[in-house]
Amino acid sequence: MNKAIPKEIKEQILARVREGKETVVEISRQHGVKVNTVYNWINREAGGSGSPLLELAKLKKENTCLKQIIGNLMLLQERGKKDRYG
Repeated sequence: MNKAIPKEIKEQILARVREGKETVVEISRQHGVKVNTVYNWINREAGGSGSPLLELAKLKKENTCLKQIIGNLMLLQERGKKDRYG
């Protein structure tokens, strides 16, 4: 059975998502709310249409993944330089 989340908490979560400083996943975990619940709130807030808020969340997630890939590639490149030049 799902517990009701207070309106104040919901508003706080959505405000943090709008700020765009953290991912929906991070915010959801910090508040102990399921990620899908937050995405449902975002969709409802946008009237079920393509939400700019939802798009922002997706772009932030993609950005985080790309930064991770770039960081890993840079580490591999540095290791390769050390192997070549000792």
